[in-house]
Amino acid sequence: MTQNRPVAVITGASSGIGKATARALLQQDWHVIAHGRDPARTDAAAEELRASAAPQARLDMVRGDLALLSDTARLADEIAGLTPRVHVLLNNAGGTRADLFITPEGNEATFAGNHLGHFLLTDRLLPLLRKAAAESAPGTVRIVNTSSAGHLASPPIDWDDLQYTRDWQSGRVYCLVKLYNVLFANELARRLAADGIVANSIHPGTIGSNFANHCEPGMKAYMESQDLRSPEEGADTLIWLATACEAGNKTGLYFHKREVSPVSEQAADADAARRLWDESEALLAKAGYPAKATASQPS
Repeated sequence: MTQNRPVAVITGASSGIGKATARALLQQDWHVIAHGRDPARTDAAAEELRASAAPQARLDMVRGDLALLSDTARLADEIAGLTPRVHVLLNNAGGTRADLFITPEGNEATFAGNHLGHFLLTDRLLPLLRKAAAESAPGTVRIVNTSSAGHLASPPIDWDDLQYTRDWQSGRVYCLVKLYNVLFANELARRLAADGIVANSIHPGTIGSNFANHCEPGMKAYMESQDLRSPEEGADTLIWLATACEAGNKTGLYFHKREVSPVSEQAADADAARRLWDESEALLAKAGYPAKATASQPS
C-alpha cells in the first residue's frame, strides 16, 4: 500500500449512502476498506465499486455483522491486517427491525448493530487512527457517525434499560440509537481533541434505499410517504466531512446538507455522552471484549 494514499473504513458500504461514499472516495484514489453484512450484496458491491474506481485506488471489501461483538472484533482484526493506519472512519451502517431480537450474546439487535458494534470497532481501530493522526496535519483524521433526525423523537434515556427491551417498540428504539450515535460522536470529539482527530455526526436525510425493507409496517409506510433523497444526495455531507479541508476544524457537531444542524436537548447533554461511553465500555467488558485503546479523558 502506498503510505501517502489516505485510508477510509466505511461500514454499511454494500448499499445506500455507504456505497455511494465508497465510490466517491475510490474515484479520488483513496484506499477504501468497505464493510458489508450480506454476502451476496457485499460481493456485488465489490464488483461494482472496483469497476468505477480510479486506477490508483484500492478497495478491500470485508464482511461482518456489527450486531455481534465477536464478529466485530474479528472484523477489526481483519482491517488491521489490511492497513497500519486509518485516516477516516465512517460509522455508517445502521438499520432497524420489525420485531424484538436478542442476539446470541444477549444484546438487543438494533442497539448492538447501530451503536455498540460501532463503539467496539472504533475502540479497536483507535491505534490506527492515532497513527494516522501522528503523521498528518491536525483535523485531517476524522470519524463520522451517521445518525438521523429521528434522534429528535427519541424517548428519554432509561439508564436502567439502556437497550430499551422492557417496552420495546421498533420506531422508538431506532430513534434512541440514533441519539446514541450523536452522543458517541460528541464524546469522541471531546476525548480525541488532543490527538488532532475530529468527530462529527450527520443526518443524511430520508434515503431511497433498502433500509425500509426491514421496518415494521407503520415505519415502512412513513418512509415511503417521504420525499426520498438518492443515496448520492445523502452521501454528499458524509463525503464532505471526510474530505473537505474546511471540515477539518469542525468537531463535536451534527450536520445536514453540509450545515451545522440543531440537536435535541438530550443529544447536547455532555453528562449523558460521558455516561453512555461508560455504560458501553461496561457492556463490552461484560461480554468479554474490554476496551483496548479507549480514548483518554482530557484533563
